Amino acid sequence: MARELNEVGVVGLGTMGAGIVEVLARAGLSVTAVEVTDGALARGRGHVEQSTDRAVARGKLDAAERDAIFERIRFTTSLEDLASSELVIEAIPERMELKAEVFAKLDKICPPDTILATNTSSLSVTELSVVTGRPSKVIGMHFFNPAPVMKLVEVVRTVVTEPSVVEDVEALAERLGKVDVTIGDKAGFIANALLFGYLNHAVAMYENRYATREDIDAAMRLGCGLPMGPLALMDLIGIDTAYEILDTMYKQSRNRLHAPSPVIKQMMTAGLLGRKVGRGFYTYAEAGSAEVVPDAATPTPGGAAEGARPVSTVGVVGSGTMATGIIEVVAKGGFDVVFVARGAEKVEAVRTALAKSLDKQVVRGRLEEAVREEILGRVTGTTSLDDLADSDLVIEAVVESLPVKEALFANLGEIAKPGAVLATTTSSLPVIECAKASGRPADVIGMHFFNPAQVMKLVEVVSTISTAPAVAATVHAVSAQLMKHAVSCTDRAGFIVNALLFPYLNDAVKMLEAHYATADDIDAAMKVGCGYPMGPFELLDVVGLDVSLAIERELYTEFREPGFAPAPLLEHLVTAGYLGRKTGRGFRDYASR
Repeated sequence: MARELNEVGVVGLGTMGAGIVEVLARAGLSVTAVEVTDGALARGRGHVEQSTDRAVARGKLDAAERDAIFERIRFTTSLEDLASSELVIEAIPERMELKAEVFAKLDKICPPDTILATNTSSLSVTELSVVTGRPSKVIGMHFFNPAPVMKLVEVVRTVVTEPSVVEDVEALAERLGKVDVTIGDKAGFIANALLFGYLNHAVAMYENRYATREDIDAAMRLGCGLPMGPLALMDLIGIDTAYEILDTMYKQSRNRLHAPSPVIKQMMTAGLLGRKVGRGFYTYAEAGSAEVVPDAATPTPGGAAEGARPVSTVGVVGSGTMATGIIEVVAKGGFDVVFVARGAEKVEAVRTALAKSLDKQVVRGRLEEAVREEILGRVTGTTSLDDLADSDLVIEAVVESLPVKEALFANLGEIAKPGAVLATTTSSLPVIECAKASGRPADVIGMHFFNPAQVMKLVEVVSTISTAPAVAATVHAVSAQLMKHAVSCTDRAGFIVNALLFPYLNDAVKMLEAHYATADDIDAAMKVGCGYPMGPFELLDVVGLDVSLAIERELYTEFREPGFAPAPLLEHLVTAGYLGRKTGRGFRDYASR
């Protein structure tokens, strides 16, 4: 049975350490908070005061509760004051030599049964444990920043950590109101191992000028529902901190995807460390500010749509869920729409689905009856591609098969009027193949909507090496009229979103395959620790394992990056027919629920 820990010490009162002190004191524990100098101690106390004052101002704490929190904290500059602690949590800078020195001192000061915990996010807990005479009492207790808000704690056991120590720390995490995941000692643990591979990939994408910082960040926020874009998150974490974490992970894993992108080290050397200094990937109003201010790299508002061709009539080819959603979005945007389906019954099915969707919005008070009629009045259905001859923009949303799309674009190239823009909604196939088939490659572009098109705000505008600038400008202008956020990239497998999302999902499968953590713990770590709307295995089961595997194969084929090779476990599940929710079983079993 776990013992109840009541006397706890915290060494290091930076943002993280001060947050941990607050969490412990709020939970009723007696806390000894240690810093190296009086100045650092005063700053640490200031962090706790600011945080609790904010909580009082927001009505989440009353003044008496705040005062009680401070009565439970003893601030000191002497490690000797930790002599009666049952647990000490170290939260000093991420440098092994500093941490080792503190642990060696704590080993001499604290009683033999005191648990020594490190809040490291990437360093080896095992290496730290062996500088003490009590390696079995050493454990990782990785809080997430800001500790008073973030619910996740990664409990990191080494091969010699006593089971009773793990139980004691797990019980404490529960008492603090945290969600704990218990794992072995491996660089990055769960959350950082998955997060930093993705961040590093995003930095490489920016460094290679594949897309702007604004477009990369907007794509991941709007396309995946993430709380922050990767480059803004790098600035928040700190470029130097990110470098140290990636470098540590690479030294352990030898995985090239963890090797820090060269620009990270260059930025660190130049002192562009992110928000804390006022400049990183973005420029901020001042050091420590979250307010982004324009700089030389900031795009001109509306600049991407300059030189657009006029568009009044839009053609849509297809009758599936995505095509129907696009028809609705385009008609709502004020354009006349001509859609082409393969048969009269499909034309009618699209009309029925469109009317049903608009009716729901009327019932919910989101749309007026008169507006519904106007939208339906702009839509014409047909079974003949020839009826697209007068369209200014044609959007293809047929099955994701290259031969089918090539045949369609060969027809559209002949039918569409000169200057008409021909767009494909493909999410993974090469746009240049469609462009070549059309016979008019300068007019062809990718216009990748996200599903459901009526809800998702993002459109990836994918220019091939042949796309005319006016064609890209036209798609940007149309996207703006549709109230969509368009991001620009070139014709490369995965574009922005899938190219960043699926290697991360693949890394999660490899982590599960290696028996490092369970699917539930990995999902919990990413949702609770990183604020992701879904864990990787939830998302894979929703997307479909067969679809995910196809995208990962496309990425691997294009980039030939060993780390992108689909995890064997994913291949096996697809072979077995376990494709996710749609078949009742994927990484989880839905049939029995």
